[in-house]
Amino acid sequence: MAPDQFAGRVLDDAQIAHFIERGYVRLDHAFPPALAEEARAILWRDLGCAPDDPASWTKPVIRLGLYTDAPFVAAANTPRLHGAFDQLVGAGRWLPCRAIGTFPVRFPSPEDPGDAGWHVDVSFGFDDPDFMNWRVNLASKGRALLLLFLFSDVGPDDAPTRIRAGSHRDIARRLAPAGDAGLSLRDLAADGFAGSAGREEVLATGAAGTAYLCHPFLVHAAQPHRGTRPRFLAQPPLLPREPLVLDRSDGACSPVEAAIRQAL
Repeated sequence: MAPDQFAGRVLDDAQIAHFIERGYVRLDHAFPPALAEEARAILWRDLGCAPDDPASWTKPVIRLGLYTDAPFVAAANTPRLHGAFDQLVGAGRWLPCRAIGTFPVRFPSPEDPGDAGWHVDVSFGFDDPDFMNWRVNLASKGRALLLLFLFSDVGPDDAPTRIRAGSHRDIARRLAPAGDAGLSLRDLAADGFAGSAGREEVLATGAAGTAYLCHPFLVHAAQPHRGTRPRFLAQPPLLPREPLVLDRSDGACSPVEAAIRQAL
């Protein structure tokens, strides 16, 4: 079923509750596989290696930047995704994606990719040249959701992103005392994200066109590719139109806000 054939609420009550409790929701058929195929053709053009020649896949990961080509923008702006964004963040509280990336394209390789540590995606302070000083705060300044868009089929051996389910709650509690200044990635990583080490680990698998809509505080990690075909995934932020508000006078907190309130 094409995304524009879905009507009504995209996420049911159980999915909303899952997002609040576990920090993510998997959205199947988020965008058409045909768009994923068009996007992969553009990415292969820029990779400097050939899709039909594994001998040319000489690195475990190649990172490609932001893309504004039509297939990418269309994939990130389906009615199905927009409906889910409204439900999780609040109608009128987010900005449509006009570019999509970064793409860490992962290749089958016995080498350590060098970037498979647990982390959260920080969202402000990007003027500092040291990315470990980039920051995140309790209001999630600069990020309404973490998005994982699968542009290829991703099975358990295809370097699926690892998710610590429920870890957004641990991060919210760490951020609360830091106020608006928040904490840097260096601060958060000082203990190796030990606070979420006991959480269940979930793999972000699915067919091309699947999206994982994640709380911005969710702890996640890459992993080596043990499969046979390269994995194409984008991890853009959903940008906020307005800041999060944890004490709305009308009580109309979004699930993103509700998850933080419950954690505290």
